[in-house]
Amino acid sequence: MNLANKLTIWRIILIPFFIICFYIPGLALSYLTIGSFHLPYSHVLGLIIFLIAAITDFFDGHIARKHNMITDFGKFMDPLADKLLVTAAFLIFVEQGVVPAWVVFIILAREFMVTGLRTIAAAKGVIMAAGWTGKLKTVVQFAMIAVLLLLNWPFSLWGIPLGDLLIWLAVLLTVISGAEYLFKNLNVLKG
Repeated sequence: MNLANKLTIWRIILIPFFIICFYIPGLALSYLTIGSFHLPYSHVLGLIIFLIAAITDFFDGHIARKHNMITDFGKFMDPLADKLLVTAAFLIFVEQGVVPAWVVFIILAREFMVTGLRTIAAAKGVIMAAGWTGKLKTVVQFAMIAVLLLLNWPFSLWGIPLGDLLIWLAVLLTVISGAEYLFKNLNVLKG
């Protein structure tokens, strides 16, 4: 197993630790205080784990491309690891009332659609590369999750919390990248 694939596996291993942060009562009820801002330690630790996982996402792809370590395992597991990490964060946010369920539904519906298309394409021996809008969507989702883990502090743009702006941008990019992916690969659905 090459280094890029090991980093992908580490990202998957970090996900349960990320989730557990929000269910340890001592972490959720203790706060890091900065001025008048109070951030639960569950969010601090969750953010640290999330950022480490997000960094592995950057490095596994970079290493795989630079050192020609691209494998079928990596092609399958890297996007799956991203989807698992993002889904874990979104479900926690829905449970906490931070992100509306309809946002998560749109994002997950796009992921199921893309995964279905990739499965059909793979059965036909076709490789479906991710488009730039899909990559941008992932970056925006990661940024949104990081900002929301900080409970939007101290971020706002034009008086609107940055997390809210990033939620809307993530939804927009999700719809655009999903449509792009579908229209570019309609031929996969034929026959």
